[in-house]
Amino acid sequence: MAIQKILICDDSQTDLANLKNALQSTQCVVLTASNGDEAVEKAKAERPDIIFMDIIMPGTDGYAACRTLRDHPMTKDIPVIFVSSRHQKADRVWAMMQGAKNLIAKPFEPAEITDVLATF
Repeated sequence: MAIQKILICDDSQTDLANLKNALQSTQCVVLTASNGDEAVEKAKAERPDIIFMDIIMPGTDGYAACRTLRDHPMTKDIPVIFVSSRHQKADRVWAMMQGAKNLIAKPFEPAEITDVLATF
């Protein structure tokens, strides 16, 4: 699948900027959201090819947003990649149980983000 549209979701403006910078070389359209509810709504409206999402956010966290995306017919096939400071083995297992395809640890190298795109 050729990735053309990417949704990134993080409540930290700094982390959103870091993700945007990491994706700059891809020439993809990059959409942003600052919480889980906004990510779900943008995913339904914009139908991105992939979503990079933080786990720990106020309101609807990344886990809940991922479950909502996984269970909705319009978004169930969009891969979710968590980008989080929570990256212990238990966090990885739980992330996969929620429907995520991968978990990238913060802080990350830009290549870790772009390398994931090559797997889809």
